[in-house]
Amino acid sequence: MQKKNSFIDRLREHPIVWNLLLIVAIILVMAVAAHLLMQIGTRHGARRIVPDFSGVQLRDAQRIARKHDLNLQINDSLFVPAYEGGIILDQLPEGGVEVKPGRTVYITINSFRQKMVPVPYVAGRSLRQAKNMLEIAGLEIDELVYRPDIATNYVLEEYCDGKPVQQNSRIEAEMGSGVTLYVGVEEGYASTVVPQVVGLPLNQAKGRLWELGLNIGKIDFDEGVNLLNQKDARVYIQIPGAERSAALGSRVDLRLTLDAEKLKKHRAEAEKQAAAAAEERKAEEQMEADSLARISIEEALQEPRSAEHDATTKDNDEGFFD
Repeated sequence: MQKKNSFIDRLREHPIVWNLLLIVAIILVMAVAAHLLMQIGTRHGARRIVPDFSGVQLRDAQRIARKHDLNLQINDSLFVPAYEGGIILDQLPEGGVEVKPGRTVYITINSFRQKMVPVPYVAGRSLRQAKNMLEIAGLEIDELVYRPDIATNYVLEEYCDGKPVQQNSRIEAEMGSGVTLYVGVEEGYASTVVPQVVGLPLNQAKGRLWELGLNIGKIDFDEGVNLLNQKDARVYIQIPGAERSAALGSRVDLRLTLDAEKLKKHRAEAEKQAAAAAEERKAEEQMEADSLARISIEEALQEPRSAEHDATTKDNDEGFFD
């Protein structure tokens, strides 16, 4: 007696239907396999709490990170004398955050000593060029001292820690320290206009002021600003304000904050005051120009009168002698 064909055998009698079913089955198997592999690869559902590494020595932090299946990578370093060398100062992500196993935590550590860098020779260059060269070297301007000279805003001399910097000098200084520049100023060009630095971070504010021949005065920070987050702070007060005339070498005091709302409020007020100061300065300049123009006209009118007076005097003298 002949056995009945099985269901699969009956399907095979229809090649098109059989092949379609095979394709569907293969796709389903591949989708399930991919899902399982993705679950394994991403460790779905596995979570780790990032430890707080602040104040921990690097070697200890690495041991803790391995225990939590995390990786540490040094992203930056600072030199803070108040802390030991090798101490972790900052991290990203922060402690207490949930992450997947294998996540990299980027850390900032405290250097054992401040890095020493060569002091570039900038005498004979413009103030802007000198500032850029110093910044590239990791240094800044400590003070601008102006002296009478025909080359306004050109560096005449350079001093580092009280020692003159010469072209063949091999002087080194701590990164971030400053040099004193003696700069020339021609008679009649001893003033500048204070730029707007409200809203800028400290390093950019310093650069803008130095480029225009101004020194950095007192720097104050709001509560909560420290060496680690200082780069995120912004200037919200400057004295004197923007668009006011100032003598070259004058100092500008700065105050910085991390408070975005406070910054927004003071920036709007600073822009309003700057606009008013600019109008006032332009009016004063116009009055001075008008005054000079009147003096020139008066001098020009007096010249013919003087010539006529001289001619009359000469005729009278000739008549007298005749």
